[in-house]
Amino acid sequence: MDSIVLIGLMAGALTTSSCVPQATRIIKTRSAKDVSALFFALMAAGMCLWLVYGLARADVAIVLWNAISLAFCVLILALKKVYG
Repeated sequence: MDSIVLIGLMAGALTTSSCVPQATRIIKTRSAKDVSALFFALMAAGMCLWLVYGLARADVAIVLWNAISLAFCVLILALKKVYG
């Protein structure tokens, strides 16, 4: 595997995992009143665009991690609707 691809995969893993604590906290506390829906809506829009870009460039790291990040953003937005 190319070292640049490996760096991209590691970077994506780190940035994508940043959503895990927020989602976990919402699920544990059953509260999302302090979560910004606008932030996660903008992040989701950005992730959609990165996903399109990654597909156009056939870049596995961009596609993989932005698809997962988008799923986390959608999850957090859904939790905001339920617990917000």
